[in-house]
Amino acid sequence: NECYNEKNQVYRLEFETERKMMKKAISLLLLVMCVCGMMGCEKAAGPEVEINYGNSSVYSKEEMDEAIEIIQEAFAAWDGCELQSISYSSDDECSSENISWLNDLMEAYDLSDEFTQCIMFESDFHTSENASAVWNPDTDYKDYQWWLARTSDNSEWKLVTWGYC
Repeated sequence: NECYNEKNQVYRLEFETERKMMKKAISLLLLVMCVCGMMGCEKAAGPEVEINYGNSSVYSKEEMDEAIEIIQEAFAAWDGCELQSISYSSDDECSSENISWLNDLMEAYDLSDEFTQCIMFESDFHTSENASAVWNPDTDYKDYQWWLARTSDNSEWKLVTWGYC
């Protein structure tokens, strides 16, 4: 009987050791799966978008980057389109006439913002063969305009209108 108890203890110790090793192996496997899963959650990087800041005495690169980010966020919702480039138009577009035009647009939408600054970018993009009905399939669009405005130096840009104006 004593021999039987000793064998039982040996088997129990071996079983406990194997169980601990199995738990460690499963934990390690789950950790690897989680890390791989999180890496897979990262959005696939699309093609590099060429940015042309031009020459501006009105806006800094940082101010332009803020506006470009808004354009890229809006463009990201366009299924079947690939943004190729974004270019600052020129300081000439930042005129009081264009600011007035953008304010008129906001008034037509019944919005109360009174803009004091505007900026315009042009973009080039390509549509896929499966592009939405809004776009011609497998087509390059050039100099597509994006008009943004803001109420002061410290306020955020608002995308007011876009298209071929």
